Amino acid sequence: MSKKGTLYIVATPIGNLNEVSFRTIETLKSVNLIACEDTRVTQKLLNHFGIKGHLIRYDEHSKEKQGAYLLEELLAGKNIALVSDAGFPGIADPGEALAKDAIANGIRVVPVPGANAALCALIASGLPAYPFFFGGFLPKSKKNRREQLEQWKYIPATMILYEAPHRIEEVLEDILESWGDRPICAARELTKLHEEFYRGTIS
Repeated sequence: MSKKGTLYIVATPIGNLNEVSFRTIETLKSVNLIACEDTRVTQKLLNHFGIKGHLIRYDEHSKEKQGAYLLEELLAGKNIALVSDAGFPGIADPGEALAKDAIANGIRVVPVPGANAALCALIASGLPAYPFFFGGFLPKSKKNRREQLEQWKYIPATMILYEAPHRIEEVLEDILESWGDRPICAARELTKLHEEFYRGTIS
């Protein structure tokens, strides 16, 4: 019986390319395949560090088909690095499903740490760093978003949410209505040249 491969869950820069660790570079150089959200984004990263890698697209739209293929390759002994466009794969993206399937099939899953937007925002927010609750992206529909906010209303922790810039205003209005006024920090462009933190209250 052939030896199974290893799935490496590899963090990539969230803005500043200097966030890449030596271990990340070594891992990306050594694996047989690199599964990524957008091959163009990952190719830029590989080019910057002189890494030649075989890229496979693995995103929300292709996760069923590509996930099955990647699992077959892992079972056949191939080592695979899973990356997202920025930060840790598996946090608010389909990487979670591949890691779960790999574990269910007895495949070794190895995290390769690096930058993470949620934690960067938390430690520089000025809000209590623990306990914290990570909610990812809220639902896009107003009705579902309100329902979700109501479910989380009384969690006794600093809440971390991701949101698209064009929805910030309406989402803040929903949060204000559901949770009332409270201290908040909005962070954008983390680790990039134009990094900004807005600290105050929801209102």
